[in-house]
Amino acid sequence: MSTTFDPPAEAAAAAPVDWDRASRDNVPGQPDIWLFVLFETLVFAGYFGFYLYNRPRHPGAYLAAQQELHLPLGIVETLTLLTSSLLIARSVEAARSQQWNTALRNAYATASCGVLFLTLKVIEWISEARAGNTPISNEFFSYYYFLTGLHLLHLLIGFAFLGVLVHRLRGPAARSREVIETCGVYWHTVDYLWVLIFALLYVVR
Repeated sequence: MSTTFDPPAEAAAAAPVDWDRASRDNVPGQPDIWLFVLFETLVFAGYFGFYLYNRPRHPGAYLAAQQELHLPLGIVETLTLLTSSLLIARSVEAARSQQWNTALRNAYATASCGVLFLTLKVIEWISEARAGNTPISNEFFSYYYFLTGLHLLHLLIGFAFLGVLVHRLRGPAARSREVIETCGVYWHTVDYLWVLIFALLYVVR
């Protein structure tokens, strides 16, 4: 009497590629994305340097302006993006196991977290503006709007990467380990840059 094993439908329909082995043998994603991550890190580090250089020159004014920020809202925004990082990691891991439906669900959940973060950030901007804290109010808020606005631009680009990810996951002919991992790497970059901005603007005194 023999026993046969029927693989899951998703795995059976997938191309016979050992994604786990390929991921171990190579740096995740396309090599160019890591050059981009390095470049973006250096760019933001430069802006952070300007901020840290100017803050000690007017410590009282910076601290007073910083206390106008909504720290609890900033914490919620940070937790939202950290959750999205977990979800995109699960999406990539599911794709490596050729569990396409699971990968797709996590990709959609990642996008939902991104939309929630965007909504919260817009609400925060409107609240600050109504309180009289605009980009021309003082030096601190000039940095605040510039850094958070620059990050928001990267977030919007991140949505484009998520669109590519969803497209790749939905079409068997379009699935590519490198492209899927590249999308994940970019989204993680958006998240970690926000963590640095959050620490600099909301936490550091």
